[in-house]
Amino acid sequence: MLLASGWLVQSKKQINLAANIGVAVREYQTNVGPADYILFVNKKPVGVIEAKREEEGIHLTVHEDQTEGYAKAKLRLIDNAPLVFAYESTDGVTRFTDYRDPKPRSRPVFTFHRPETFKNWLQEGKSLRSKFLELPTLPLTGLRYCQVEAITNLEKSFKQFKPKALVQMATGSGKTFTAITSIYRLLKFTKAKRILFLVDTKNLGEQAEQEFRRYVPQDDNRLFPELYGVTRLTSSFIPGDSQVYISTIQRLYSILKGIELDERDEEENPAEKSFTKKEPLPVVYNQRVPMEFFDFVVIDECHRSIYNLWKQVLDYFDAFQVGLTATPDNRTFGYFNQNLVCDYGYQKAVQDGVLVPYNVFEIETKITKEGAKIAMGEYVGKREKLTRKQFWQTADEDLTYTQKQLDRDVVNPNQIRLIVKTIKEQLPQIFTDRFTPSPLGEGAGVFEVPKTLIFAKSDSHADDIINIVREEFGEENKFCKKITYNADDPKGILNNFRNSYYPRIAVTVDMIATGTDIRPLEVLVFLRDVKSKSYYEQMKGRGTRTCSLEELRATGTPAAKLTKDHFVIIDCIGVEKSQKTDSRPLEKKPGMSLKEVLERIHLGDTSEDMLTTLANRLIRLDKQVNEKEKMSFAEKAGGQTINHVVKELLNAYDADTVEGIRLKVEGEMPGASPEQIQSTINEQLSTIVEKATDIFNDPDLRNYIIDVRKKYDQVIDTINADEIVKMGWVKDNKAAAEGLVDEFREWIEQHKTEITALQIFYEQPYRRRELSYKMIKDLVETIKTNKPLLAPLHVWQAYEQLEKVNGSTKNELIALVSLVRKVSGIDNTLTPFDKTVDKNFQEWIFKKQAGTLKYTEEQVHWLRMIKDYIANSFHVDRDDFQLDPFNKQGGLGKMWQLFGEETDEIINELNESLVA
Repeated sequence: MLLASGWLVQSKKQINLAANIGVAVREYQTNVGPADYILFVNKKPVGVIEAKREEEGIHLTVHEDQTEGYAKAKLRLIDNAPLVFAYESTDGVTRFTDYRDPKPRSRPVFTFHRPETFKNWLQEGKSLRSKFLELPTLPLTGLRYCQVEAITNLEKSFKQFKPKALVQMATGSGKTFTAITSIYRLLKFTKAKRILFLVDTKNLGEQAEQEFRRYVPQDDNRLFPELYGVTRLTSSFIPGDSQVYISTIQRLYSILKGIELDERDEEENPAEKSFTKKEPLPVVYNQRVPMEFFDFVVIDECHRSIYNLWKQVLDYFDAFQVGLTATPDNRTFGYFNQNLVCDYGYQKAVQDGVLVPYNVFEIETKITKEGAKIAMGEYVGKREKLTRKQFWQTADEDLTYTQKQLDRDVVNPNQIRLIVKTIKEQLPQIFTDRFTPSPLGEGAGVFEVPKTLIFAKSDSHADDIINIVREEFGEENKFCKKITYNADDPKGILNNFRNSYYPRIAVTVDMIATGTDIRPLEVLVFLRDVKSKSYYEQMKGRGTRTCSLEELRATGTPAAKLTKDHFVIIDCIGVEKSQKTDSRPLEKKPGMSLKEVLERIHLGDTSEDMLTTLANRLIRLDKQVNEKEKMSFAEKAGGQTINHVVKELLNAYDADTVEGIRLKVEGEMPGASPEQIQSTINEQLSTIVEKATDIFNDPDLRNYIIDVRKKYDQVIDTINADEIVKMGWVKDNKAAAEGLVDEFREWIEQHKTEITALQIFYEQPYRRRELSYKMIKDLVETIKTNKPLLAPLHVWQAYEQLEKVNGSTKNELIALVSLVRKVSGIDNTLTPFDKTVDKNFQEWIFKKQAGTLKYTEEQVHWLRMIKDYIANSFHVDRDDFQLDPFNKQGGLGKMWQLFGEETDEIINELNESLVA
């Protein structure tokens, strides 16, 4: 261990401290007895190692006093100060104490620190933990309350020297921004050398890199990369001159193991994979990346991929660990020692107006729920999954398929089409404000589809959805696009979806299921089920971002009339009702996909079980593929056929092979000890295993095997028609809607005597003529500032779920007046205020003309203009006649021409009667 860490080991009888920067001397004499090892850096004693037998691993903390005694002792022939670095080690377990710390506390470490590290630490003087105590107070400018809380409590955790801390912040509340702010402070004020930002997919790494590159700290007007180096690792090379490193956990594992990693292996979240009992090989010490290379490791989406095989990557580094997640589970709390420094969940974020809430609209069809049956002899389509080549044949047996087989083994275009058609028909009812003026000036106008994300089960399923969406919506290619890792230019399409008018609808499998910020997104459609609770919360998080009206219009929804104050989940698969588990791996059935088997063997799990599993999969594949595909396999496998590869895999652990090697070795090593013979046998067996599995190091061959396997066997069911079983807002939302309406009513009642607009509603009817546009606007802002959940349109939607509503509202000001009229008892049914004004106007003008008075057509036109103005602005007075639409038609002067001295009386009457 010492040699690997860069130390030269010497005996006390042959000391040459000049032979190396770091020298470890055995049994060096002190005034309290010989120490197991004394560590010298540049000839000066700096540390001590107390070595113990393996079985003493559980007692190492008991031996700390003994180690400290040697550290404080006087060394023979040296006038030394107390040594500051101390270890207790069995070689299997090692603990380390830095006596420069304010409260020296031993901690487990992977191995020994390098001598160069001790040299640098001593030159710096104070330890990292000492510098924590000098962290200045956090400036509050530009930070949300939740971000201030997270950073402040995280730094408090550092000052208590806790090795792990967990930050829970709801998706969309600024986790990455918070982390970068904290990283900036650590680099500036504690002089941390290097910080690792760890992710589990390439996509998240690229996003994190972008956020670092555009971050500007509050106390400096330069961009982060102008102050500190930022490197995203894309190969096995790690430059030593950066301060921030961004990497996937897969890449870091491969670097520590010395294995090359293809970028395609970073596209999928490792938490999506199941694990067997036999884990791939553990990480070993890597001189290029010693354990002290990073001072801090910040783990994004830490609830997902830091367990099983990947946990050892984190155990390797002697660094503080900070976990970031929106959805921790019990494992996450356990891993981070229950040290939750920030608990800012989705509900809190919604209450604070940082995120928006959601409603669930359910579409359930018969085939989605029950599957269907195809009778023997029916003429059915068959399709290769990968090439999508179709052919037709009769079914040679009855085929009954279930919901789980739908879109995997069997595709029913009727089912997809019915769901898409229903979504198209329902969206205008769900988003009533999304109509652009008709080109011909007739009817309600053209409906603008809100930005919609559809979650599909697979790439093949996504393609089916896209084609049907384009057909049913009657739109062109750019209207609906696929954003998956296998799509052409996924980043470009994602950027357009986020910032441009097209695409209106995007279909994804997993690429933007997590960690992708799409503010204008207002609809999530689930056509796939999700069993993981945390993964589902992450997927829902795509819609939770707030978006101002200006941003909503600028990023692709110009017809929007209001700020985004909620989003809608359209549940077509029962995802809201399905049972969820805490951790993703538990949802998988025993066994692994072919892709996983290949990847695990590539990463070093060459156990007999794994090789046998792969051999069996390849035997099945050999029976399915055609001759051309077999030749392609051989070309990529260096001339080896599938059969030859299978034989090599099975031969590696064959009993006859093992016995043959044993006999051969025993014959070649007469007189050798049993241990030597067994060691040689193991070496030769390892060589056979390596030879059998070497070809799978090539990512092109692995991907070819995966892709060619995907080609086969989808039945296309065009026979069974589908039908809607149930449709509408989810009943579970009814209780939430009732709670929201009650809370709104209570808030109005509570403030009816202190807010002018509410006073007017609750006093005598004639006072309502005093109501002004500014009063209503101020009331809306007051509600949205103090109670974001009570935003008028949100309460309106709650009413829609509970009772019959007389029409839809044009904007939030009209919605608020309508709601207050309902709550205060003026209206029995929730009715848009403009409709109330229309009705009152009809009654007023009818009474006026009931006798001898008859208004001219021009007078009625002006009265209607005043009516429309009051419907939108709640009040009209003389000054308003200088504004549109009055000023363009003669203003107040024209009004006097038409009505003479009755002008003021008519204005007052309309103000009073129309808002009655």
